[in-house]
Amino acid sequence: MTDTAKRGTRLSGAEREQLAGELSKGYAEGKSIRALAEESGRSYGFVHRILSESEVSLRSRGGATRGRARQS
Repeated sequence: MTDTAKRGTRLSGAEREQLAGELSKGYAEGKSIRALAEESGRSYGFVHRILSESEVSLRSRGGATRGRARQS
């Protein structure tokens, strides 16, 4: 991951596009949003927003879900 901007700093223009490309590529390779957030030093919400803005098709949730399983 590029270390161009510190956590909490605003990204715009070319820096934001570059980070969006790197995050999109990592996500396409199978990395989770949490893993990408940790690698980039950004929050989960920031990474999620960047991927959404980049029109990346997000995978469905994995792992356990809350509540009981529904029976049909």
